[in-house]
Amino acid sequence: MKNYLAHSSEDGRQQTVREHLRGTADLCGRFAAVFGAKAQGELVGLAHDIGKNSQAFQKRLNGGPVVDHATAGALECAKLDAVWASHCVAGHHGGLLDGGSNADQVGDATLIGRLKKGLSGGIPAYETELPLPTVPQPDLWGRDALTDAFFTRMLYSCLVDADYLDTERFMKGSAPDRGSYESIPVLLERLEQYIQPWWTPKNDLNRWRCDILRACLEAGSQEKGLYTLTVPTGGGKTVASLAFALRHAARHGMDRIIYVIPYTSIIEQNAAVFREILGQENVIEHHSGVQYDPETDLDPAGYRQALAAENWDAPVVVTTAVQFFESLYANRPSRCRKLHNIANSVIIFDEAQMIPAAHLRPCVAGISQLAAHYGVTAVLCTATQPSLGDLFRQYGENLPVRELCPNVTEQYRRFRRVSFGQGGKKTYEEVAAELSDQSQVLCIVNSRKAAQEIYGRLPEEGSYHLSTLMYPNHRRAVLEEIRWRLAEGLPCRVVSTSLIEAGVDVDFPAVYRELAGLDSVLQAAGRCNREGKRLAQDSVVTIFQGEGTMPPLLKVNIGAAKEALAGGKDPGDLETIAAYFSSYRSLAGEDLDKAGVIHAFQDGIAGCMMPFRAVAEQFHLIDSPTKTVYIPREDGAGLADRLLAGERSRGLYRQAGQYGVAVYAQHYQALLEAGDITPLDQESAVLNNLLLYDEKKGLSLEADWGKAIMW
Repeated sequence: MKNYLAHSSEDGRQQTVREHLRGTADLCGRFAAVFGAKAQGELVGLAHDIGKNSQAFQKRLNGGPVVDHATAGALECAKLDAVWASHCVAGHHGGLLDGGSNADQVGDATLIGRLKKGLSGGIPAYETELPLPTVPQPDLWGRDALTDAFFTRMLYSCLVDADYLDTERFMKGSAPDRGSYESIPVLLERLEQYIQPWWTPKNDLNRWRCDILRACLEAGSQEKGLYTLTVPTGGGKTVASLAFALRHAARHGMDRIIYVIPYTSIIEQNAAVFREILGQENVIEHHSGVQYDPETDLDPAGYRQALAAENWDAPVVVTTAVQFFESLYANRPSRCRKLHNIANSVIIFDEAQMIPAAHLRPCVAGISQLAAHYGVTAVLCTATQPSLGDLFRQYGENLPVRELCPNVTEQYRRFRRVSFGQGGKKTYEEVAAELSDQSQVLCIVNSRKAAQEIYGRLPEEGSYHLSTLMYPNHRRAVLEEIRWRLAEGLPCRVVSTSLIEAGVDVDFPAVYRELAGLDSVLQAAGRCNREGKRLAQDSVVTIFQGEGTMPPLLKVNIGAAKEALAGGKDPGDLETIAAYFSSYRSLAGEDLDKAGVIHAFQDGIAGCMMPFRAVAEQFHLIDSPTKTVYIPREDGAGLADRLLAGERSRGLYRQAGQYGVAVYAQHYQALLEAGDITPLDQESAVLNNLLLYDEKKGLSLEADWGKAIMW
């Protein structure tokens, strides 16, 4: 029997198929052992590249035609009645296939079609050098179709990561510089040192924050499972949630903490806090605005972070809700590779109320699967806790949901720092007039058009505009000036879209909030009298109804807020918040699964079972994806020139992201047709008409709705 080769390196070294299969099986088994599937992981590792034991693939290594080498291993697994393994092996390069049905024909793009192709002799003849072990069915297998699908995807994650890592190790000639992070117990010590001065608070506000922090630390010793952390705005939930997560992870020997956050503004701020506490090298961000590149991040810490962004092999990961939930239902190797590293982690879902109602069922089902079967502790962290108990009971296999914050009602009374006023209906001109009469005031509106209309009517001196039409570095510079003027007592009138209302640390004596969801109203209130230096009755949050068309994305939110506030109800009362989410669920409808994910896995699609690819194509947390326009201003000019010259490294895109503006497809197309942008690819372009970028308002577009949510 000849030595079939799996890989050849540029320096002439060769790796046999036997070596690669054993190396991959070892890694895959170790990854899967975290959720009790070591034997199953070893099986798929040993099977995945059996098809390379063929003359056809050996010719491929020398420049021959592309060869289907995955079907062979999938066929061998099917002979062992291991359909979960067949799925993993068949898709380890091209992605998980739809399972299909018995009606599928040879060559159909389903698992059954691929297996029939193998049985009919449609793949190259191959040898099975290493006999595949007979392993038991996974403990989770056969409970229900959704659980089966989730297990298959998690095992698939183990395989594609192990396959990549073993190949990477061979190609580099040694193990790559992955890992080398500080342990969770060491990070806990760093946190404890950081907060040590806080235990002697100098005022009531800080004493109450310490009460919450202490309760979260003490709760870290509780068992794994599902938790809520309902902390009023200003209660210090960022550090408190980190304290719980580190103490809990240390107590249970867990591997990492994952923060799932809806807004980029919160990600940037929270990640900065975590790095200050835990060290730059121990925290990675993973979203479209931060792309690491192993080829350009050559310093050891940067290189490790670039590698860790590929598979989340780091102690603290900060990512977006879109990245997290879409990965849970993805089918491509690059998106699924990190999933196995979610197992045995603490996951903090910050601003949990922002999970879109249209996708609540698959999101809650995913969280429940992780908590019930993969050693995960999940914490829903927010000031306005959504009503999800019924869904967790449905999908969470009777896992209790426990609250971490001590005496939530009392905490809300303590942290009440504002009073609310009902402003009724107002025109842009009326709002602008009221803002102009005040020295320091923040106004948050629902659309970019409203922000620009109101801002345009304000006095030029001391007035500022913020929206996602301004690139991140521009917004950051404006926010720094705003904070300086607030601290100096200078006139400071700010009109902003919702990007400022969550996670942005500013403190105004008065806030105006256009009617939106009650959670948004309360987040906006958190920008008023934030440090409690003024009396609540002197710190007024005025809720008003603006002119113009209601944003389509906020129709349900606004309707639910009107119902909850009817009769003059107090927006900050916990009963009002509960009424809002009850009304929100009612108005949103009870399907709560726009993409039909749950039905697709439970019942199949037109007879096709295990529809991995179909679901991945349909499930998108954001219904209106955006494209990026890079603005060649300041340092962004040089970055744009490099992009236009053809440089396409992820490191360059990461830097350019600080000068990028996300626009909807129709606006991108209008700019393209007008010749105002130069395309880089299908998803991005560089602005070439700088007259369209205003120093005060950002990129000039027709009005649209949008929030600073990124993938």
